[in-house]
Amino acid sequence: MTAGVMLPRDLAAAEIVPFARRAEELGFGEVWVVEDLGFHGGIAQAATVLAVTRRIRVGIGILPAGARNVAFTAMELATLAHLHPGRVVAGIGHGVPGWMRQVGAWPSSPLTLFAEYARALTGLMRGERVRVEGRYVRLADAGLESPPETVPPVLAGVRGPKSLAVAGAELDGVILAEPAPAEYIAAARRILPPHARVVAFEHAVVHPDAETARAQLRPLLAEVTKRSLVPHVEPLPFVAELRELRARHADAESFAAALPGEWVDALTLAGPADAVRQRIAGLGADSVVMIPVGRDRPAALEALATAL
Repeated sequence: MTAGVMLPRDLAAAEIVPFARRAEELGFGEVWVVEDLGFHGGIAQAATVLAVTRRIRVGIGILPAGARNVAFTAMELATLAHLHPGRVVAGIGHGVPGWMRQVGAWPSSPLTLFAEYARALTGLMRGERVRVEGRYVRLADAGLESPPETVPPVLAGVRGPKSLAVAGAELDGVILAEPAPAEYIAAARRILPPHARVVAFEHAVVHPDAETARAQLRPLLAEVTKRSLVPHVEPLPFVAELRELRARHADAESFAAALPGEWVDALTLAGPADAVRQRIAGLGADSVVMIPVGRDRPAALEALATAL
């Protein structure tokens, strides 16, 4: 199991390099960059981080399929793989529906687009000449003139059972976005083939006092539970009670305050370093990527490193 850290999406561009370098110095195995609409580009961040570090693996989570032609995505990933063999992990997915609609890139059938895209990208990265006449992906004998010798793993940033099944058939594994409790990871593994790699994104606060850590995470849980998170929370033993609590508390502040501490622990990584370390080991993921919380990102990074 590898412990990684996420480069916060709203980190100022000038802070990307020192954050990544410090993550490597502290012993994290991976640093993940994200491509959220309006913030920083995934490929640009990954290339920069790879160039200024020596050992740490760099994950891209995720590149939305609807926003990029698959052949050009393959070119970008192949270039990174040539320059930094064995250090790149790529994530692709549907993207957030609201953001994709904002830019006119949300398809009428996201699953069809994802399946076509994943199949074509896999072929291109392996050095194949690819011909596709799909609903969304069309390639006429396209290929890479110099495919990478070390093909980077390509993972799917998806969550529903149908998307997970496609990911397991076409790609190397999946990225399970936050919150990713152990029960959700186990449910995903039951759909995926045994060889599939599972990366879990987790909001994390390491603090000697567990309740202080939970207090920082409660507002985040109040926000994410507004969205449709059925695959994330459905396997949880307290899912019915969670829904009832959400229904009783219309405003985020009161809902956050009412969350039992054990629910916060199940949905995040919170508490002293030893406790967080044990939770990471028990999640069942191949890689756990901790998302720093709080305004002081360097301090959060230092604290998270104590749980390695």
